[in-house]
Amino acid sequence: AQSTSKCPTVPAAAMATVKYSAVAFAAGLGLSVGAALSFYLARKASQSAAPKIWGTQPHPGWEPPKKLPVPPAIENGKMVAIDPRVIGGKKCYPLIISAVVPRPIAFVSTVSKDGQQNLAPFSYFTAMHDPPCVVICVCRAGHRNGGKKDTMANIDETKEFTVSVLSEWFLEQANHTCGNYDEDVDEMALSGLTKEPSLKVKPPRVKESAVHMECKLKHKYETKGYNGEDTATIVVGEIVMFHVNESVAKKTPSGSTYVGLEELQPISRLGGNTYGRSRECFDLARPDRDWQKR
Repeated sequence: AQSTSKCPTVPAAAMATVKYSAVAFAAGLGLSVGAALSFYLARKASQSAAPKIWGTQPHPGWEPPKKLPVPPAIENGKMVAIDPRVIGGKKCYPLIISAVVPRPIAFVSTVSKDGQQNLAPFSYFTAMHDPPCVVICVCRAGHRNGGKKDTMANIDETKEFTVSVLSEWFLEQANHTCGNYDEDVDEMALSGLTKEPSLKVKPPRVKESAVHMECKLKHKYETKGYNGEDTATIVVGEIVMFHVNESVAKKTPSGSTYVGLEELQPISRLGGNTYGRSRECFDLARPDRDWQKR
């Protein structure tokens, strides 16, 4: 997960194909794709001054409906059927976290009604944009006999939290916050991270992070395990304020703000104690709707 090899330069022919496909796609689908194309062109324009992490797609010469080569071990291997109700929910954990990868990490800051602050990372995490929301799954605390983690208890009490995006430059500090500490421990102070006041919610942001989101609880859903007991809470938080460091903030030609991947240096979660870096990326345009007529 920590490859340091440099990516190959994108061949001119492959680049021309990608650009042609992007233009055709925008013409066919209109505004939403036009925004995607604007994002693509803006990012391409900034790549010359950025670290070389951009490579080619895996099979640049592929045309539908040709089949792509499957590794022999996969093609000839047998599928192992695993019934989650047979093995039980707890034994699904290593399977889930190693199969659903890579996962972004939400660095969640909360404050209790009494003012006790808490900070913890969560990789059961995703987002949506209209209205802008984050979705985080907060599992119950095994070291507290299945009770709620401080993060969830605080969200229940105050209905507020912040999410800071995790980047490589402060990973070790962030990882130090995920210990099974007592309720009165301030993880931000313990790890040496810096509190940044929020504008619309009480929980502070993490100053070392380049992207922050202030959130208010919109929905929550309790999930029950096979034994009928609560095992986690799915939290939907509406983002009421973004904060983006100017060093990672970019603009599309139409003026929309996006975050530069090279500058952000995001970290992802894999199985076990393994983390991943975004060391090689490539562009792959979505197909034109006209393909269904060919």
